[in-house]
Amino acid sequence: MTIVSSKEFATRPAKYYHLALNEQVVIKRGKNMFHLTCVNGCNTSQHDEILEPDEDFYRAIPADEFRIRLVSALEYIDKKYTKCK
Repeated sequence: MTIVSSKEFATRPAKYYHLALNEQVVIKRGKNMFHLTCVNGCNTSQHDEILEPDEDFYRAIPADEFRIRLVSALEYIDKKYTKCK
């Protein structure tokens, strides 16, 4: 997937139209993101790879909780490592 600013897209649109034939192109403008999609004559196999959320997705923890657990684990490892020196 390629993410490009709206300014870059406006400067070189042909490049990104060509890329959209084989991969996902996202145009970012401020907080908004737009997906450039080829309607005909493109490689449609990329669309087959988009999957619905499964049970692993619903078991996942939020990013904030992951960050807290990661920091705790790193602190624990750091304490054990400094004791070994």
